[in-house]
Amino acid sequence: MHLQPPDITELQALPLAELMRQALATKLAQRGTSFSLCSIINAKSGTCSEDCHFCAQSAHYQTEAPVYPLLGKAQILSAAREAQKIGASRFSLVTSGRGLASADLPQVLEIIRAIRTEVGIKVCASLGILGAAELGQLKEAGVSRYHHNLETSREFFPRICTSHSFVDRVATIKAAQGVGLSVCSGGIFGLGESETDRLSMAMSLAEYGIDSVPINVLIPLPGTPCASLAPLPITEILRSIALYRLILPRAAIRLAAGRESALADFLSSAFMAGADGMMIGGYLTQRGRSPEADRKFSEDIRQLWSI
Repeated sequence: MHLQPPDITELQALPLAELMRQALATKLAQRGTSFSLCSIINAKSGTCSEDCHFCAQSAHYQTEAPVYPLLGKAQILSAAREAQKIGASRFSLVTSGRGLASADLPQVLEIIRAIRTEVGIKVCASLGILGAAELGQLKEAGVSRYHHNLETSREFFPRICTSHSFVDRVATIKAAQGVGLSVCSGGIFGLGESETDRLSMAMSLAEYGIDSVPINVLIPLPGTPCASLAPLPITEILRSIALYRLILPRAAIRLAAGRESALADFLSSAFMAGADGMMIGGYLTQRGRSPEADRKFSEDIRQLWSI
């Protein structure tokens, strides 16, 4: 059934409680009580050539982010097994840099094949700006979903990155879809953007047919240009999550980095506003809550949705 796009102006005028009520009703109607958990590994860290203002791995900034080359197969396989053990249905390899170095591609392909045959968990990859040839090889090796965030709106993007463009990111998304990969793409709230910017990003995600949308909330890391930004009010975060659910009714909306510090005691409210997935087991350079706490939390939310 084709869904009519919502009237954004009307949605923006709604009080938060009503917006959340409609978002939760849409989530349950379109996706039921599904709650997905995924996990990542920072498989290659630091010295990135890009100047993304929020990222501690950029070589442009002095930060305390770890720096190391591509991890070995044994270490990544161990992490994949642990991800499966803690309840993640997907495991993603993430590498720093504008795009995966050609010298690293054969090893990455070997690791992906090993994860699929020896662990069996679904494999995702977040390897930067790539073309159809490399993406096709990843799919053939066993990757089912490629992760490549838009980060923010087309209009605001030049304010947070100058070393590549929004168009470059869209090109990678379309190339991944062109070889038959599902795409996971979202962004970061709290970069100094407006609600209009967040809605613009949501509309872009809907336009490109994205079926998995990670939402990060800025962690202002020391040494980055975003270090001094004030946190978004909790009400603004909840409004944005609810709006994303209404604009993207059939997509998985996953809370990722920053959810703990930004939402604190209101974390459960985000899942009553339409979110229905989480990243567990930590992020690229920051630790999250314990996997046991997150798994128990997800079970409690499912029970709330079923009442």
